[in-house]
Amino acid sequence: QVQLVESGGGLVQAGGSLRLSCVASGTVFSIYDMGWYRQAPGKQRELVELILSGGTTHYPDSVKGRFTISRDNAKNTVSLQMDSLKPEDTAVYYCNARRLSRHYWGQGTQVHVYS
Repeated sequence: QVQLVESGGGLVQAGGSLRLSCVASGTVFSIYDMGWYRQAPGKQRELVELILSGGTTHYPDSVKGRFTISRDNAKNTVSLQMDSLKPEDTAVYYCNARRLSRHYWGQGTQVHVYS
């Protein structure tokens, strides 16, 4: 069983930055694809950024040039650096671990961006 614990959310003014972190336990971290997703009120959960076990990253245009995902396999940690934040980035952010068809989720961390 994989356990994921997120941290780093909070309240920030538009244009500011936040760094989210997720620590994994209970598994061999390096073999998992890791991702950050978010869910705003009344909306579906969406992918923010994904980093595969080999290091390749995937992200939607909405965060291109603003968000950066990274992983440290030695520390079982995946991080999301968020810069130039916008009010529309406000959501609960979830850490995800994926291997084959299995997904594991953290409890989520709230990010609120005010203008």
